[in-house]
Amino acid sequence: MKEILIDDNSPLFSKEGMEYKEYPSDFAKIRLFTLLLVSSAPSHIKETNLLEQQISELIRNGIIHGNKYDPQKIIKIWYSFSEKEARIIVEDQGEGFKKIIEWNEFNHKRIECIRKQDNKQLEKYISFRGKHSKESDGGNALFAALEYWNAGLVFNSNGNTVAAKKIFD
Repeated sequence: MKEILIDDNSPLFSKEGMEYKEYPSDFAKIRLFTLLLVSSAPSHIKETNLLEQQISELIRNGIIHGNKYDPQKIIKIWYSFSEKEARIIVEDQGEGFKKIIEWNEFNHKRIECIRKQDNKQLEKYISFRGKHSKESDGGNALFAALEYWNAGLVFNSNGNTVAAKKIFD
């Protein structure tokens, strides 16, 4: 079963050959930042905006959850696109996502309910929320990211840096 990894030594954290950008934590400019990155990708890997949507979510999570909308804090992004793959690393200046193990356990139970078509139990696993979550939080972006980034989704041990890779067939 797929899960989010925690591994400071993951090869996905290698920045060799990657482009680098820094952006302020400006929520209103997330789409712009994303478009600036994705515009350099070969057209056939853009997958009708799925790549854009996924990168936007990683940046958005760093700005909202990591940097808490603080415009004085920056988002660091390393990225590379080729004919066969997309890679990205997003680092924020926040305290980090500390509930990765709990999120993985939650997601395993959620998937098991879906497989068993146990809708009564599934009601318990509609959205993942920690004690600092807002009503609009729910982990949906992570559910989708785990499916999209088919070659890995990994956080560092601090939880403030995420690396992801997608291989295109």
